[in-house]
Amino acid sequence: MSTPQTLPDPGEYLSFNLANEHYAISILKVQEIRGYEGVTRVPDTPDYIRGVVNLRGEIVPVLDLRMKLGLKDARYDAFTVMVVIRLGDRSAGIVVDAVSDVVALGADDIRPTPELGAAVDTRFISAIGTAGDQMVILLDIESLIDWADIGERAELPA
Repeated sequence: MSTPQTLPDPGEYLSFNLANEHYAISILKVQEIRGYEGVTRVPDTPDYIRGVVNLRGEIVPVLDLRMKLGLKDARYDAFTVMVVIRLGDRSAGIVVDAVSDVVALGADDIRPTPELGAAVDTRFISAIGTAGDQMVILLDIESLIDWADIGERAELPA
């Protein structure tokens, strides 16, 4: 018997596209949205860590969310966006295909993640939201970011 899932709080979510699917994260975690620019590659990092950028003096690791989620290889074009998120006292950039909208989800719009079996990794999915006739996958961005892995590897060389 599984334990009941704790659903995310109702509120506003930033929705974005990855591989033609809609995902969203709490707007409270979003620091800023930027066009994707080049990054400084850091050797010996996992493939999903694209590198680092200097964001007004703060060195911020940049992750390709598509690669992190095991989706097809990312295509970078004019619509590619970097969403800078803030978790506690640390920031990270996540690269997404395009930002869609800010959606307001009430408690009735947020549903538990369905059981998909052991073959599907759903630990990064906090719930499924419905905004009108559109479904969005609500990501648990805090569990997606592996600070231990990023912090040890994604620092600029001295």
